[in-house]
Amino acid sequence: MASESATGLQLRSLIKGGGELEISLQIVPTPEPADDEVVVRVEASPINPSDLGLLTGPADLSTAKASGSKQMPVITAKVPQTAMKAMAARLDQSLPVGNEGAGVVVKTGSSEAAKALMGRTVSMIGGAMYSQYRTVKASDCLALPAGTTAAEGASWFVNPLTALGMTETMRREGHKALVHTAAASNLGQMLNKICIKDGIALVNIVRKPEQAEILRKIGAKYVVDSSSPAFMDDLTNALAETGATIAFDAIGGGKLASQILTCMEVAINRDAKVYSRYGSSVHKQVYIYGSLDPGPLELTRAFGMIWGVGGWLLTPFLMKISAADRQRLRERVASELKTTFASHYTKVVSLAEVLDPSNLAVYARRATGEKFLIDPHKAG
Repeated sequence: MASESATGLQLRSLIKGGGELEISLQIVPTPEPADDEVVVRVEASPINPSDLGLLTGPADLSTAKASGSKQMPVITAKVPQTAMKAMAARLDQSLPVGNEGAGVVVKTGSSEAAKALMGRTVSMIGGAMYSQYRTVKASDCLALPAGTTAAEGASWFVNPLTALGMTETMRREGHKALVHTAAASNLGQMLNKICIKDGIALVNIVRKPEQAEILRKIGAKYVVDSSSPAFMDDLTNALAETGATIAFDAIGGGKLASQILTCMEVAINRDAKVYSRYGSSVHKQVYIYGSLDPGPLELTRAFGMIWGVGGWLLTPFLMKISAADRQRLRERVASELKTTFASHYTKVVSLAEVLDPSNLAVYARRATGEKFLIDPHKAG
């Protein structure tokens, strides 16, 4: 390992027992690789909504204050007392952030699998990716095809495998079409490309007309706008045409999950020959996988008795399927990184620039079309 990689900057998040969030940069040692590990010079790591859960937690960012120097800034913000009980397990621990990233392998352990990655550009998982150097298991790395940059491979894990996991779950649970909310996001656009390629009917729910246009431009057939007065009718018509009975909801709180189940029930009953006071016998499922609305989930029971609402996360899903199926999904992502699974970023920032209050205000909104990429070696 080159001497300059013996230590590196790392972004860390701390919630203090007194109710304050502190995000800072620290210089940390780079661990020597074990036999089955490699050291990667991290060149790109995305800021995903799932990263914000650890980076900023439940802090009230309207109270954020900046201090420190330009090179080593510090952000502090107040954490509401109502949220502190849920934070008990992480209080007073400085935690590294970043689920996924990509870079170049600069040192390896002695195993053949590790040595085979020397000098390769790889994507990786394992946390703490908002770092200049990262020691990870070779098995947590995906060697990128020749000609693929770290920026192109940085988002290979969370969004692509989540989108593929949705279609896999749909098939495994016996559904033939699906619904997705917040559908114009990077992940939503990937899901559309998968469904178009695989011949799966997909109903997209967006919140603005311009988001609907984004999806139609990439070939989406069924797009409904939840802000439209005709939303419930439009959604019911799309569900009747596609037969979709499973939904993946990124919103989380509010009435949307209930509205989806209601429209599914109405669509199913359009062809019902016999009335049942218990509703249809078709199972309707909504999986919540995000929290764009952190408020309470509101269910108005207008969708019979055969239904389910649950949580869905990528890692538990991957643990349920076989190693061969996990490898199949990884290989598909690698082969389609520049097409189906291409990510688009609005801004590339350094580790220090992550803590710029103006940048923090943008990516903390989790707005569609605003995706940041961190280059840990970028100056500034």
